[in-house]
Amino acid sequence: MKYTKFTYISLLLFSLALINCKNQEPSENQDTENKNKEIKDATEAITPPEGMVLIEEKIFLRGAKSGDAYAMPREKPAHMVKVDAFFIDKTEVTNAQFRKFVDETGYITVAERPIDWDEMKKELPPNTPKPHDSILQPGSLIFNKNVEGVVGMNNYSQWWTWKIGANWKHPEGPESSIEGKDNYPVVHIAYEDALAYCKWANRRLPTEAEWESAAQGNNTDNIYTWGNEKEEIINKANTWQGQFPVKNIPSDGFSYLAPVKSYEPNSAGIYDMLGNVWEWTSDIYNENYYININSNEVVDNPKGATSYYNPQNPYQVEMVMKGGSYLCHDSYCASYRISARMSTSKDSGTDHLGFRTVLNFAMLKNNKP
Repeated sequence: MKYTKFTYISLLLFSLALINCKNQEPSENQDTENKNKEIKDATEAITPPEGMVLIEEKIFLRGAKSGDAYAMPREKPAHMVKVDAFFIDKTEVTNAQFRKFVDETGYITVAERPIDWDEMKKELPPNTPKPHDSILQPGSLIFNKNVEGVVGMNNYSQWWTWKIGANWKHPEGPESSIEGKDNYPVVHIAYEDALAYCKWANRRLPTEAEWESAAQGNNTDNIYTWGNEKEEIINKANTWQGQFPVKNIPSDGFSYLAPVKSYEPNSAGIYDMLGNVWEWTSDIYNENYYININSNEVVDNPKGATSYYNPQNPYQVEMVMKGGSYLCHDSYCASYRISARMSTSKDSGTDHLGFRTVLNFAMLKNNKP
């Protein structure tokens, strides 16, 4: 090959360009590191709002973990997600906090409102017969503590009872109260109720991804909030011991609902993310949501499915709830795992479902949800 003067000049310029690029790499990397450090320092400099903790931006594994024998198909495949920094409540919203909201706004929860059959039947299977008027009264679902035996585990009506007069102020019916239970998580909260509280508090509900990020604490792929050892659950969370739903042995200190902060927090300082009460998220439930995610890519701040799908309940839009409750047991509902995802209809309130709120930096800056 014949080299011309132009060829030599071109080669020389190309070589100089390579040298210049190599010389610039450390500077560019340094600039990136400096920017990341500035962001981290600025984040850490912000004082978390009272009762909240900061969850820093991170990439973690969402969904079923390796070695999790209880993982369900709706938790698979596991995939990496990136979630921006945000603040989250250390505990579920308590009776005392919800009472303050009600006192200041006069808000009436869904469980306290008269039932409109014409509206209710729109979310039920066609031709559902109208119940007797004595049944169509304000109330909510409570766990039946007097179950003596069940036939199979598929019919949950054997241990759930519609209780007229059950609501957040009367969690087990009109004869009960929350007197002396200010530090218990508020229950019988429908999705609409949780949103109303969030609007008043200038907060919002967490996405499922944010919830899992917080539950992981300073980790990225734990099965439980404390690690991967299931046997530690008796000292780490309020769940069911004994024979569900007939006999509950309070080996963990509580037969049913427990006050917040009854167990040690996770590594981020957050309490009771597993067991005690389920928690609402802002994600629409879709049983096939994870299947349609590209598990080879990192998903950036996922907001959940865009459409609802649950073949078990096609008539009512349901939302994702996380964390399990005091009713979770290996034989029926082993949902005291970070990846566990269940659903419930928006208008449902029960005595084992509550919520906690989150706040991101844009909301903090603008002081609005």
